Parts: sequence; structure tokens; C-alpha cells
Amino acid sequence: MADPDGPLVLQTVGLRKHFGGVRAVNGVDLTVPEGDLRAIIGPNGAGKTTLFNLITGDLPHDSGQIFFRGAEVSGLPPQALCRRGLARTFQVTSIFRRLTALENVQTALLTHHRRHHDIFRPARRLYRDEAMILLDRVGLAAQAAKPSGIMSHGDQRRLELALALASEPQLLMLDEPTAGMAPRERHEIMALAAGIAADARLTIVFTEHDMDVVFAVARHISVLHQGGVIAEGTPLEVRGDPEVQRVYLGHRSKAAH
Repeated sequence: MADPDGPLVLQTVGLRKHFGGVRAVNGVDLTVPEGDLRAIIGPNGAGKTTLFNLITGDLPHDSGQIFFRGAEVSGLPPQALCRRGLARTFQVTSIFRRLTALENVQTALLTHHRRHHDIFRPARRLYRDEAMILLDRVGLAAQAAKPSGIMSHGDQRRLELALALASEPQLLMLDEPTAGMAPRERHEIMALAAGIAADARLTIVFTEHDMDVVFAVARHISVLHQGGVIAEGTPLEVRGDPEVQRVYLGHRSKAAH
């Protein structure tokens, strides 16, 4: 359980990114305490993925600061952040489709332990047990020998979660982890992530369009609109916020009719 007064895992101060005249991220101040399960929500175009890309070093920011576990990491590339304990997944599944599920996770472990250039030992023998443990954690142990390219979309998402866990992160950022899934699968994958986070004392920040999933899983929610944070709090607090209802939840309700 996150302690609001505990140490911060992630903090952004005045973070900005403009694309021409579009203020994609416009002065975002974000604080995520250790152990939090934080959802970042907002209408399409609110800046969620851009914010993720700034934090994870996949996109340079224009101004502001990013802190990870108290140290400024502004401008560090993704591989440097990963070595510090920040991992992420993407909206589009990123796996090696020709490799088996086991080989995918072994590859991630080899990279994490910097053994991917080891020419003296066959790669298939390395980290096999560790890879099987990770596959078991995401419910894929029975599919270890299956080529990942023919796995279901939901199982590919589970595999991607195992790949992210291979780097032993302290902060895991999931960009729309349930994209393309059926409603039941969405709840299952997020319940799985929440369980792993609780067991490993892992902090998770995720974006999600399915509000049923968000309000069922998140401990805290940050709401983006036009590149800025307009509300933050527990699911109950955010659900009752008039501004959130006006710009997002109300917008969603109208769009559904």
C-alpha cells in the first residue's frame, strides 16, 4: 500500500513539451509515492502518452525536471533509466514474434544482466529457471515453448509484462496495457499487475481508457486535460470532481450515446 507521505519514486516539476503550437504537456507537476498504483487518464489528445515518453526518456522535454527516487534524471536515455529501475510497456506490443515465450524472457534477462554479448555460453542455457519463474508469475508457464507470434493478444500482453519485470524495476509504467483486449481480459491483466506490484513492492503508473478498470484497480488517479493536470486523488475523489465530470467523464458519457 502506498504511503502518501512516504518516499517519492517519481516526480515531475513543470514538465513541458510543445509540438509547434500544440502544448502536448503543459507544466505537469506529478508526484508518485512508493508503492502507488497510479492511473493517468484523460480524453484523447490530453497528453498521456507524450507524458509517458518524456518520463521514460523516449522523447526530449522542452523544460521542467524529472526525478526518480530523489535523483534528477531529466534527459537520460531509456537504457540508463532502465538500469536505474524504471521499465515500461508500449501501446503496441513489443515482443520478438519468432522466439518462444521462454526465449523472449531469456533475451530480456540477458540484456538486463549484460550477458547478450557472451559468446562462450549458448544463450538458451542462460537464465532459463529465472525466465520460467517470470512466465509463471504472469500465467504463461504452460506456454513457455510456444512461439510468441501465434499467442493470443492477451497472452502477448502478459508476455510483455514478463519482459518488463525481467529488468527488476522499481517503477513500471504501462501505456494502455489493456489495448485491444476484451473487457474480461482487461480486468484480468490489471488485477495480475496489481497483484505483482503488491507482492514485489513495485510502483506502477498506467494509462487506460476503460474507466471500469481504472476505478477498480487504481489507488490514485491523475487526470490530464489539454496537457495539464486538472485533478488528482483517490478514485472516489476523482469520480466526484466537477471539473473531471465536465471535461472527461461527462464527455465519455455523451460520446456513448
